Amino acid sequence: MSIRENLAANLRRLCKDHASISAVCRELGINRTQFERYLQGQTIPNKATAKLICDYFRIHEAELYQGPGMPEPAVAGLPPISESLFNQMIRPPAPSIAGGTYFTYFSIPARPDLLMRSVTFVRREAELVTFRRVTGWSERRGSTWARARGNHYGVAISRLNWIYFSGVNRRQTGEPSLISVQWAPISEPVLVGKAMLLTEAGPAFVSVIMRQDMSGIRARHAIRMAHVVTLDDPAIDQLVVSLTQDGLS
Repeated sequence: MSIRENLAANLRRLCKDHASISAVCRELGINRTQFERYLQGQTIPNKATAKLICDYFRIHEAELYQGPGMPEPAVAGLPPISESLFNQMIRPPAPSIAGGTYFTYFSIPARPDLLMRSVTFVRREAELVTFRRVTGWSERRGSTWARARGNHYGVAISRLNWIYFSGVNRRQTGEPSLISVQWAPISEPVLVGKAMLLTEAGPAFVSVIMRQDMSGIRARHAIRMAHVVTLDDPAIDQLVVSLTQDGLS
């Protein structure tokens, strides 16, 4: 395959778990028509655009153009102090949470009738648990929490019966977030707790509910559901509504 064909195949692979090509273009700040030319193997990006794409998908430039079946390029090790801190953070025990898709609901300050619904993809690799959380990639309702749109990546750790999701937004804002949850004392497997999020007005501390999707929903469909919802929406998870109204979260 040519370099252009490799680029096209790799970009299609990298984009498949995102809401849409248009969403990726908006995040990157790249013209949709130009991006389509990359996807069709008609041209390749200049150095600056290639770096922008690689930074967004967190890959090396060599991976952007490598052919199918080629081994992934080696990643340089972390500096000693960073590696030590990272190893300390992810030391056992691993969180008692299964890999899969979780809908994550955040309360909205001063709006008890609304919730921000995000989708969190949890991945387990032996003792390491990582996640990606997508927020607000779908239509928004008015101007409510439009600023909450995010694409957070991070690790989940367990301490004293709490699970901590620590991540950083891969959007240009790059803000951190921290969620601390534990299993609710009810028969249904649902996680409840608090979250620290950075908004335009500064840090916000809100209630959070996480529940695993067991329907086998496709990632792209789940991402389209990541937006503000009302408590009276008949399509919203009724257990989530009940927990919100009871203040258990």
